[in-house]
Amino acid sequence: MNIKTRLLLMNFLEFFVWGSWLISLGGYMIVTLHFTGGEVGAVYATMGIASLFMPALMGIVADRWVNAERVLGVLHVIGALLLFWASTVTDYRTFYLIMLLNSMAFMPTIALNNTVSYIVLEKKGFDIVKDFPPIRVWGTIGFIAAMWMVDILGWTKSPLQLYISAIAGLVLGVYSFTISKCTPIKDTGRKTLASSLGLDAFVLFKRRKMIIFFIFAMLLGAALQITNAFGGAFLDDFKTGYADSFGVQHPNLLLSISQISETLFILTIPFFLRRFGIKQVMLMSILAWVFRFGLFAIGDPGHGLYLLVLSMIIYGMAFDFFNISGSLFVEKESDIKIRASAQGLFMLMTNGIGAFLGGTLSGWVVDYFTVDGIKNWQHIWFSFAGYAVVLAVVFPLVFRYKHVKAMNN
Repeated sequence: MNIKTRLLLMNFLEFFVWGSWLISLGGYMIVTLHFTGGEVGAVYATMGIASLFMPALMGIVADRWVNAERVLGVLHVIGALLLFWASTVTDYRTFYLIMLLNSMAFMPTIALNNTVSYIVLEKKGFDIVKDFPPIRVWGTIGFIAAMWMVDILGWTKSPLQLYISAIAGLVLGVYSFTISKCTPIKDTGRKTLASSLGLDAFVLFKRRKMIIFFIFAMLLGAALQITNAFGGAFLDDFKTGYADSFGVQHPNLLLSISQISETLFILTIPFFLRRFGIKQVMLMSILAWVFRFGLFAIGDPGHGLYLLVLSMIIYGMAFDFFNISGSLFVEKESDIKIRASAQGLFMLMTNGIGAFLGGTLSGWVVDYFTVDGIKNWQHIWFSFAGYAVVLAVVFPLVFRYKHVKAMNN
């Protein structure tokens, strides 16, 4: 099996593990475990809490002491065991604690998966910007495959979704140890205090363009959390007037169009990065979020279904052009000795601080436009679209970056 195929399988399993439960766990907790909405939200918030420190911490470990592929493998095995345990638990407090521990194990693996892919491709002489996106696209395919599998087999309200995720995580954990070695770069020079503490990646904040980049990555991470947290609830509220519509009958299939769109836009990233550079690509992502939220505001599962479908399609650009492109940009701008830490820092800003802010602040917006239990989704989504418009206006004014074609800047 050639190295690209091996990395393809690793990326497929990485996101299969997540896709098995991320979309459907809320329904399982509400319908089967009878958790409250607040308890469900708290469980999902564990991912943001874990991302505040675990990706950066595990990145430091991979940069300084332990091979990145081994850290990846150990974390997946731990996460798998925790999910097996979670599938047997029915009380909220224990379930919350297990899912928090699972988030602490799983969330760092997203950045480590990228780091291992970058290191292995580079060792084999491949162009990361050109060759990684076609490999990473299989991660999204893995997510879709898991989501459809759980939905079609009728496991969305069953603990079996956690079993499937745990089995996949265990397989990936063992498989990771067979990947080409990604050893830490030995540094024989004099160490600073930051280096001794493993905080090398934070030197990126000394550069103005990186500070601004990370701030906007955080703000776009907040936008991602908004759609993750309320996309399903939005569709569910159409049951009153559109109970027999496709969007209400098959919300998971409708939402999966977003992931299918991801697979297409990931493949365009090398072209857009080389042709336009990270500044223009990030701006495209921000504008895509404007349309994502705006189309949600005016769409419905009836005659307006095509607007919801368009929103799902545009999601691919909104997500990939800041998440995947941003990861590649951080890899390019970071010293080889801090590559894992830098990816962890990117995760901290997007899936950590960004997700926490997005979940918290968007919850306030939803509550503000909720009267007697009825949510005014049009006002809610237009508010989020307005947020994205502000980002689109400010970003090109403050992010100074001169692009030279073929990423030679």
